[in-house]
This record gives sequence, structure tokens and C-alpha cells, in this order.
Amino acid sequence: MDGFKHSMNVTVRFNEVDMLGVCNNAVYISYFEEARIKYIKHLGLLPPGGIFSDGSLFFMVRNEINYRGHAYYDEELIVYNRVSFIKNSSYGFDHVVVKASTGESIVDGSGIIVRVDPVTRKSTPLDEEFIRAIVEYEPDVQIMRDK
Repeated sequence: MDGFKHSMNVTVRFNEVDMLGVCNNAVYISYFEEARIKYIKHLGLLPPGGIFSDGSLFFMVRNEINYRGHAYYDEELIVYNRVSFIKNSSYGFDHVVVKASTGESIVDGSGIIVRVDPVTRKSTPLDEEFIRAIVEYEPDVQIMRDK
């Protein structure tokens, strides 16, 4: 998909299918979450001790999803994702899920993540290293930071 450098493949599992025979709508949020973590890992932005080991907190504050089609048990999907914007303490992801067999886009959405101070639970600025790594990987990312 144009504009997306990162993707992951997933196969719809039996427990993800509802009584109508389609992948349950809530499952796509889990696919998005897994894709975001793999993206951050791919960029080398997880702490050496693993997720949560450095005391940094990132809260998911918004998920948006649009359903355009259906997936079924054992169907292979490709989840594309990218960081679309960076602000002072938050950044946004775009996601698109397509059927691997046809390329049909069945779901798209977005999400916003905020870096939070572990003590005050208030938003706190993103690290420059974090921003630099994303900008190097996604040169078209929209920077919307206060000067």
C-alpha cells in the first residue's frame, strides 16, 4: 500500500470469529495494537529491558475504526500501519487492513497515543530520540509541535 512502510500478517483465528461467521469487530482493535507494538520494535524504540521496563508510560487515548468489509476464519490479512503525526506529547497512527488474497481493504482506522508522566499521570513531552527515529523512518510524518 502506498505510503505505508510497515505491515504485519495475521490469520483470523477461530476464537476471533463471531456467531455470524465473521471476524468480530473488536478484534481489529487488537490487530491495530499488535501492529503498533511491532512498529515500535521495528524502529528499535522499546527499552532494552522490554516494554514498561524504563518506567515510561504511553496511554492509548483514542481509537477510530471504519468497517468496509468482512474477514472470515482462517483468512490471511495484512495490517498496514504508520505514524501520521507527532505533537508535543502525543502521536497518531493510521491503520489499514486488507485481505492478503485479494488486496481488498476491509478496515481502516487511526489511534492516538500520549506519553504520560508515571508520577503525575499528566502528559509529558516525547523524547527527541523517539521523534527522530520516526521522522527518519516516516519522512512524510506531519510534525505539529509547539516551538
